[in-house]
Amino acid sequence: MGRLVLGAVIVGAVAFAVSFPRRLSAVPARGRGNPANWLLVVVALIYLNQVLFTVYVDRVHHGDAGFISRYVPPGWFAMADLGPVSGWFPDPGLLSVCLFRVSSFLELPFGVFAYLTVCRWLDTNVYRRALRLVWPASIAYTITFCFIEGELRNPWTTGQDLAIRIVSGIVVPLLVSRFAGETGRQSRSLPDLLLFLVSVGALGYLVLAVYDTALLYNLGHLPAALPGAAIAAGVLVFARILARRVQARSAGQGMTALIHSLGWFLVVFFVPALAIRYGLIFGLAPLAALAGMVMVVVPLVLGIGRAPSRALLGELALAMCCGLVLTVPAYFLTGGYPETRVLAAAGAFLAGVIAVCAFVDRRAGAVADHPEPARSP
Repeated sequence: MGRLVLGAVIVGAVAFAVSFPRRLSAVPARGRGNPANWLLVVVALIYLNQVLFTVYVDRVHHGDAGFISRYVPPGWFAMADLGPVSGWFPDPGLLSVCLFRVSSFLELPFGVFAYLTVCRWLDTNVYRRALRLVWPASIAYTITFCFIEGELRNPWTTGQDLAIRIVSGIVVPLLVSRFAGETGRQSRSLPDLLLFLVSVGALGYLVLAVYDTALLYNLGHLPAALPGAAIAAGVLVFARILARRVQARSAGQGMTALIHSLGWFLVVFFVPALAIRYGLIFGLAPLAALAGMVMVVVPLVLGIGRAPSRALLGELALAMCCGLVLTVPAYFLTGGYPETRVLAAAGAFLAGVIAVCAFVDRRAGAVADHPEPARSP
C-alpha cells in the first residue's frame, strides 16, 4: 500500500509539474527574506538537536544506541563522545524528544530552503516561480516523508511523528510566503553558469555532509567530515563573491538555451524531486527513472522555445550526447549515498553539455566576426 501511495505521488507531482508551472507567473517582489539565511538557522538547530540527543543516549542509555539502531538500516547512529559536556544537562530524560521528533520537523525546511537557495542563485524569475510552488512541494514532500516513516516503522515513529511532519508542511510554506523578496540576479553567460554550478556542487556536498552526520544521527562521523566541509564552504563563499562581481554579458544561442532550460528544470523538478529520489530506492526505480526523463525533456523543450533553428537543435543534440556519454561512468563509479551518485552524474552531464555549447558558440561567434570573403563569379 505504501509503494502505491509513493507511486501516486510521483505520477501526480510529475503531471502537475508538466502542466502547471508553464503557466506560472513569478510572484511580485515583497519582503527581504533570504532562504540561505534560514537554511543556516535550520542547520544550526539540526546539530543542536544531535548534541542533545547524544547527551540523552550517554546519560539514559549509557552511550549505547542499540535500543533504536536495530530498527533502522545500517549506516545510522554512529555516536560521538562529548566527554564532560554530557553531564551538564540537569534532566536528560527530557531529551527523548530529540529522537526523530525534532528532525521530523526540521527535515522539510532543510530541503526546501536549500532548493530555494539554488533557485535564487540562478535567476530572479526562477526563484520567484519556485516560491509559488512551495505549497504543492511541501504537500508532496510531506506525503513522501510519511511514506518513509511507514517503511522505517519503529516504536518512536508513531502518530506523533506523522503529526509533526504535517505541522511542518504547513509552517514552512507560511514562513516562505513572508520572505518572497527581490534579488535582481540573472545568469546570462558562461562565467555566470560556471560559478552557479560550482556553488551548487559545494552546497550539495555540504547538504550531504549534514545528512550523514546529523539527519542520520551520525555525529561520530563529524570529525572526519569537517575538512571536506570546510573546503566546500570556502569554495562556496568564494564562488558567491565572484558571482556578484561578474560583468553582465550575453551568451551564444546554445548557452542561452542551456541556461533557460536549467532554470525551467529547477522550477519543474521542485515538486516531484523528493518522491522521485525515494522511488529509486523503494522498489519504484522504473517509474522514478521515467519521471526523471520527463523532468529533463520538458525543461529542455521550454528552454529551447517554440521556433528553434536547425543549428541550435544540432548543437544541443550533440551536447546532450556528449553529456550522456559522461553521465553513465560518473554514476556507476561513484559510491556513497544515492544523492552522491546523482550529483556526480548530473555534474558530468552538465560538464559535457556546457563544453560542447561553449565550443560551438565560440566557433559560431568567430565565423560571424570574420566571415569568408565573397567569391568572384
